[in-house]
Amino acid sequence: MTPECPRCGQGEFVVLFAGSDRLYRTTTREFQVVECASCSLLRLEPRPTPEELRQFYPENYWWSPDPSVPGRLEGLYRRMVLGDHVGFVAPGVERGPVLDVGCGGGSFLAALARRGVRVVGLDSSTRAAGVAWRYNRVPVVCASLENAPFPPESFEAVTLFHVLEHLPEPDQYVGAARRLLAPGGRLYVQVPNAASWQFLLLGARWSGIDVPRHLVHFRAADLVGLLEAFRFQVLRQKLFSLRDNPAGLATSICPGLEPMSRRARGVPESGGTRLLKNLIYASLVAAALPLAALEAAAGAGSTILVEAVKQ
Repeated sequence: MTPECPRCGQGEFVVLFAGSDRLYRTTTREFQVVECASCSLLRLEPRPTPEELRQFYPENYWWSPDPSVPGRLEGLYRRMVLGDHVGFVAPGVERGPVLDVGCGGGSFLAALARRGVRVVGLDSSTRAAGVAWRYNRVPVVCASLENAPFPPESFEAVTLFHVLEHLPEPDQYVGAARRLLAPGGRLYVQVPNAASWQFLLLGARWSGIDVPRHLVHFRAADLVGLLEAFRFQVLRQKLFSLRDNPAGLATSICPGLEPMSRRARGVPESGGTRLLKNLIYASLVAAALPLAALEAAAGAGSTILVEAVKQ
């Protein structure tokens, strides 16, 4: 049976290219990135089963604090670039509560909490929830958004940073977010941009594809159309992220140097070796910054960050 497109339900598609797991190396199996022949949505084929997907996510897939010198430097860098996300969300939020879906160790929510905003995290990992509470004093519920134990209309804002591309049916999460938002509540969504220069130039080598974990690949029109289908009005779009765009290009060029993937893969490194690799990677990120800024200025940035209001 031909697999169906999650947006239009049609089965015909055009194969764009094939790729495997370049970043975490959880599998050598190849998958195809295809374009729906009916609605042009990009997706992964064959779609992994839920059991297979769990194998493609390392246990420490998210970033966590590390007391070593390289770890502290990584933490300083992450807090600096995270300010870009906080600065985008904070103007649309008064006192909260804000629900961050896929919150990991809770760094983003901790930054909002320091501004006096009430926050709650949602993540599938109990380990991430423990880190979020121990290090950032952020309460986290372990559940999926569809089954989250919160009353309807109980949040001022919901954030979905790099979540929808991991889902076989992204519309279900958008619908669940709508149910949890109060009237006039804000939804913040970020996804890789499949219409970016990085995607067009690098194809299967672009880190935003992240085979086999990213199941759906969005262009701006795809994301806006999905939100509007659930009666959200898009207020703002941003195509540049200081945290994600330059680092994404650096990771595309040299995935073996990406710090979080090295830690997740258990690469044996002395403190000095780790620090040297991190410095080389940071140099790549710095070199990628003007290119990432240029493509965003041209309307083809490698991520899409959207603020939408519930109508």
